[in-house]
Amino acid sequence: MKFSNKLSRFAAVSLALILGLTLAFQIPFASKAEAASDPLGVKAKSAILVDFNSGQILYEKDADHVYPPASMTKMMTEYLVMQALHSKKLTWDTPVSISDYTYKISQNRAFSNVPLKKDHQYTVRELYEAMAIYSANGATIALAEKVGGTEKHFVDLMNKTAKKFGMQSAEYINSSGLENVDLGSDAPYGGKDASNQLSAKDLAKLAYHIIKDYPDALEISKIPLKQFTAGVDSPIQMVNWNYMLPGFGANMAKFTYAGVDGLKTGHTDLAGYCFTGTVNRNGHRLISVVMGTPSDPQRFEQTRALFDYGYNQFTEKTLAKKNQRIKGAQKSVAVHDGKQDRAPLAFGKTYKAAVLNGDSSAVTYKVVLDRSKLNKDGNLEAPVKKGETVGYAEVTPKSGSHYGYIYQSNNKVPVIAAEQIERNNWFVRMIKGIGAFFASIFSWIAGLF
Repeated sequence: MKFSNKLSRFAAVSLALILGLTLAFQIPFASKAEAASDPLGVKAKSAILVDFNSGQILYEKDADHVYPPASMTKMMTEYLVMQALHSKKLTWDTPVSISDYTYKISQNRAFSNVPLKKDHQYTVRELYEAMAIYSANGATIALAEKVGGTEKHFVDLMNKTAKKFGMQSAEYINSSGLENVDLGSDAPYGGKDASNQLSAKDLAKLAYHIIKDYPDALEISKIPLKQFTAGVDSPIQMVNWNYMLPGFGANMAKFTYAGVDGLKTGHTDLAGYCFTGTVNRNGHRLISVVMGTPSDPQRFEQTRALFDYGYNQFTEKTLAKKNQRIKGAQKSVAVHDGKQDRAPLAFGKTYKAAVLNGDSSAVTYKVVLDRSKLNKDGNLEAPVKKGETVGYAEVTPKSGSHYGYIYQSNNKVPVIAAEQIERNNWFVRMIKGIGAFFASIFSWIAGLF
């Protein structure tokens, strides 16, 4: 019995020693693996970097995890106001009245705000600039009420638009990004401690749509300083919270990044310091999102690291040119009753992608024909017009895109007929029809034997 107890103690000590040695060896290897999976070591809860022209995701860190976005919420408000402007439901000069709720929020200078008056009507432009430049919460709610009738109805529109954009994790409960504890009984949705919830990938998709659909929004988001003069006794200097913008002068030089023209910062105690940025250099635009960085400077320093990575490690290359003929096995498609048996195919637009430096710029093309354009035998019916879209091609660098694309359709390029294919005249069609008839008869007879 005593021998058995000693043996048991020896076994326990041995097991503990083995486990300790195992952990000691595992920890360094785990750290190396973690470093390999995150080449930048971005100091943020989540992050993403997107090449705007191609839609490629160049880098991501926990980009699908949901966090409070703080004032980056306002990006959706900006999008929907721009949508109302472009659809002529509003103009920049449309007057906007101030509700009791908006007035109350706007007077709280602990938030980012310009104080609004109930007896003064503001223009959409005045409120939009206060929102986009200064992140003014009262101005944001006033615009939401103008577009939606009530902020609650506007939030419904925000969530509907998020679903349309494929922002799978997005849940909006207000238009400003303030937490419900700050809005109190005026909060349109959610409990006392609730806040908006979005992922970095959701925000990248929203930024992509703002830039793609309403690039004029960048003309306002890039303004570093502007005075707010509407309804105030003395002008209020609105300082853009995006310190990476050129134009701030020597005091902010350490943050400035050439080409930055947007898009939106955000900060609350719950969300930390966040930033959705975009930069354009010689037509090569990047979009970045960092969420939950530990300080104001860090959100810009981490964004700088992302931008440097995008520009220093990747080169934008043209993978397909408009009207360039497609080569290889999928270079043409059969045509029924055409003066030519096959129609050569070409790309319908130019497609550029970010290729990792040192990787081959060779590409793969996967052509997918539009079934609605084909007959039951999988052929085009003559006549075929030159330039007619007949499908699309998935254009991908052979080295691939490690993180994929912001949308699956990003690398789909229209495929067109490269030549005009006229239809055969009735006589030729008749002769071919007779030949096909006898060919089928002979085939049937041969099958009998």
